[in-house]
Amino acid sequence: MAVLQGVTELFPISSLGHAVILPRLLGWPIDERAPDFLPYLVVMHLGTATALFIYFWRDWFGFLGSLVTSGPRSRVNRRVFALVVLATIPAVIVGYGFRKLLGDAFGTPALAAFMLIVNGFLLYFADHIAGEALGVLDELNWKGALAIGVAQCFALIPGFSRSGLTIAAGVVAGLSHEAAARFSFLMATPIIVGATVLEAPKLLHQGATLGGAAILSGVVAGVVAFLSLAFLMRYFNTHEISAMRPFSYYCAAAGLISLAVMAFV
Repeated sequence: MAVLQGVTELFPISSLGHAVILPRLLGWPIDERAPDFLPYLVVMHLGTATALFIYFWRDWFGFLGSLVTSGPRSRVNRRVFALVVLATIPAVIVGYGFRKLLGDAFGTPALAAFMLIVNGFLLYFADHIAGEALGVLDELNWKGALAIGVAQCFALIPGFSRSGLTIAAGVVAGLSHEAAARFSFLMATPIIVGATVLEAPKLLHQGATLGGAAILSGVVAGVVAFLSLAFLMRYFNTHEISAMRPFSYYCAAAGLISLAVMAFV
């Protein structure tokens, strides 16, 4: 589960969809109502958020420094930071109000597999529409940032990928794949940290404790997430044309195979 979290949270293949589908296909005895399950998830997400912050620490320190310094670079950093904040707002609103409703409505393995297929088609056609978009992050405007933020909201539905939809929206808005991926991962940090903070009061109220398995899983999820980030940023930097195609093919194939296995096995 920790390796799965570290890979699928950042690869554009839907972590939530895999978390719903794989236990069903592989027969993992996971009790989501167990008292130690929520702390386990929270620690894994905290590990992922830590990996994001460590990998992009220069960006975050640049954002913080721009709040107290002046100059051309500081103005650019303040502007990009403002766009990250703007793009985060839709998911905060929708996630706070509808996360449980969406999870209950779409959180069955068959529906998650179908949405995974839809996710694959969206990635494919976003690359087709974008063509050879080469815009840098400094050129993103507030309309593009807001569109990316709205796209992020659909990731609350299992099978839709948060990183996939936001990167796809970014390249449609004119960014290069590398710039769109950077913006997507910068957005992910406050989203994941915010979700973790929201769950923390529940854990304190329930008197939850962290076992060794949970702590180890958090470390593993963080290490795998960092390696995934390093691979993806290098990949998007060197594969600009149709960069999302391999992930779109995977999502479509994984969804179709999952539906077939669930139907006939």
